[in-house]
Amino acid sequence: MKIAVDAMGGDYAPLEIVRGALKAAQAWPEIKIILVGRKDDIIDHIPEKKISENIGFYECSEVIEMNEHPAAAIKKKKDASIVVATRLVKEGEADALVSAGSTGAQMAAALLGLGRIKGIQRPAICTVLPTLQGGKLLLDVGANPDAKPENLLQYAMMGSIYAENVLGINNPKVALLNIGSEEGKGNELVQAAYALLKTASLNFIGNIEGRDVPNGNADVIVCDAFVGNIVLKSFEGLSSALFQLIKEKITATTSRKIGAMLVKPGLKEIAKQMDYAEYGGAPLLGVNGTSIICHGSSKEKAIYNAIRVAKECVNEKIIQRIGAGLDESTLQS
Repeated sequence: MKIAVDAMGGDYAPLEIVRGALKAAQAWPEIKIILVGRKDDIIDHIPEKKISENIGFYECSEVIEMNEHPAAAIKKKKDASIVVATRLVKEGEADALVSAGSTGAQMAAALLGLGRIKGIQRPAICTVLPTLQGGKLLLDVGANPDAKPENLLQYAMMGSIYAENVLGINNPKVALLNIGSEEGKGNELVQAAYALLKTASLNFIGNIEGRDVPNGNADVIVCDAFVGNIVLKSFEGLSSALFQLIKEKITATTSRKIGAMLVKPGLKEIAKQMDYAEYGGAPLLGVNGTSIICHGSSKEKAIYNAIRVAKECVNEKIIQRIGAGLDESTLQS
């Protein structure tokens, strides 16, 4: 298996990207990791003894910056790292790609370079949210702010396949994110999507409210990207603020500091469970190739886990399973 890693994409590229790739190369010697980017810049961050046989390089000269218009940059910069990494997957030189660069550029590269799986109208970015019952899927969190009911139906199907085969959840419970749990709630989009999901061959359990998401009541939570991205960023912001508040309050006095030593192991476990870096990247489901999107601020651990996610997607043949899993209910126009 070969996984192309965009070494130039992300806030901490190439240093943290290279570190994550090196860690993955040591953990899984059976896969080859191809670092895509300016080779001289990449080599500067690799200790001489760390270059193993399963680390390769693919030279390219350009980088798409976060502030560039994605579609225009993709067309203009043919030798950009994300464009080249995507092309490697398209041409069969790599089985998957991982990037922490511009999400818009990665999506544009995937749509133009890989195309969509036959029958899929729009792709979706799916991410794992930490809940009281373990990691659960939320999609779409960034691909299509304006979705149609048929798109939400396909998101549900793709998310269900991913949850079952990669997360190991048997017969995943699928829910529609809404402002109320009763049928008939919500705007025109979710009401129409509800009617489609109710008759689809999925384990659809109805609507779920935002306050119920952290409880893990559903395994796959479906929404449009406008809502999904707000939910995701709210989760991240609340988690960060909560741990900052806990840290300040439990160390405010000497007696509290003593008590803090007793609860420190438990707090570390909670922090690990809530850390997005533990879950790796977010797959762009629906495109005809495995493309893993990472947080722009990803460091070594997040990149390592994103490569793990890419590896699992390839092993479980997620692209093929999604194509085979399309039924008449998901192909409605």
